[in-house]
Amino acid sequence: MISIYMMTPQEVLKVIAAKVKAKRLSLNLSQQTLSEKSGVSYGVLKKFERTGQISLESLLKLALALGSISDFELLFSPDKPEEATSLDELMKDTSRKRGRK
Repeated sequence: MISIYMMTPQEVLKVIAAKVKAKRLSLNLSQQTLSEKSGVSYGVLKKFERTGQISLESLLKLALALGSISDFELLFSPDKPEEATSLDELMKDTSRKRGRK
């Protein structure tokens, strides 16, 4: 499988759609059942599984219904700070605290 870092946004969407479909099938849910359980319309779910196109809100509803909402917890989380080898390095924190300089 190609690394996610080498994919276009559209390719990533299709991978996510395939994972949602695989999870739905592993839970033995039809599209109609998942639609009813999640509150996402059947048409939107069908189009998502085919094309990868979906709103963030609908994707979150599907994730919740499939028990995968916690997968979003790490999205955009800050990187772990590198371990300092000395107190001087730790005190020399040059990371930005605001959005602009």
